[in-house]
Amino acid sequence: MYRLRDGRLEVLLAHPGGPYFAKKDRGAWSIPKGLVDSGEDLLAAAQREFTEETGFTPQGPFTALGGVKRRTHKIVYAWAVEGDCDPGELVSNTFEMEWPPRSGRLLQVPEVDRAAFFGLDEARAAIVSYQRRFLDELEGIVASDGVRGPRG
Repeated sequence: MYRLRDGRLEVLLAHPGGPYFAKKDRGAWSIPKGLVDSGEDLLAAAQREFTEETGFTPQGPFTALGGVKRRTHKIVYAWAVEGDCDPGELVSNTFEMEWPPRSGRLLQVPEVDRAAFFGLDEARAAIVSYQRRFLDELEGIVASDGVRGPRG
């Protein structure tokens, strides 16, 4: 999700929940994302995951930003959607994890513990490195489409 504020492009990023990320900030934020269910359309999966991780339901139109292959060989696909929300009202789904590792103790933690809008320079410093290309794509699309932003 992105918005234009006083001519400045801002993007919504999510901070992963759980104890592993509790003290990590720079380079830990991400676009809301997740796994695609078997037979699920990629855009439908992106919309579902966005809502599950934030509690916000994005309204299109959506613009494809392409895919990025991670070192694990998984491909992450992203779409841009112009919108606005109050990150303070975030409601995330949860997952169960063992913590501390090998302790046998299970914790229920939110997938996302907070979200915020960032200007592009701030976003580039905050986002996990492999996702920076999505910010570059969005910036190029918004610049080419002018104030209205991406469509399609």
